[in-house]
Amino acid sequence: MSRRRAATKREVLPDHKYKDIILTKFMNRIMLDGKKSVSERIVYGAFDIVFSKTKKEPIDFFHEALNKVKPNLEVRSRRVGGATYQVPMEVRPRRAQALAMKWMIDSALKRGEKTMRERIANEIIDAYNNKGNSVKKREETHKMAESNRAFSHFRW
Repeated sequence: MSRRRAATKREVLPDHKYKDIILTKFMNRIMLDGKKSVSERIVYGAFDIVFSKTKKEPIDFFHEALNKVKPNLEVRSRRVGGATYQVPMEVRPRRAQALAMKWMIDSALKRGEKTMRERIANEIIDAYNNKGNSVKKREETHKMAESNRAFSHFRW
């Protein structure tokens, strides 16, 4: 962490098809080696699969799924008098969004489907239906925060 000043937040441009900034951030997280066009093809292909399976607008479906994965609480390590406590804290909206995207992509990578498009599409559908590993990860995080509620007075 810098001692001089806070890091500046970079603004990203919205994607060209849906004009959505959050979707651009999602594509940037999927992107490897600076290959943005590949990540765009993956995401748009996944959205086509979502539309064919659900007959709903894929961008709205994606936002709803992302909201169902976002955590409200998380535990942060806090050192008090030689002991380290897992202190439950509320998650800032920007971090919640970043965690939700990270969890969705990580669980999509671990899925068994053949292509990345299918993996992401099925992970979005599972998240929308409150199933899948990304939702399970959020539940684990909330459970951890709930079990450490006794240390909530150590908040800073």
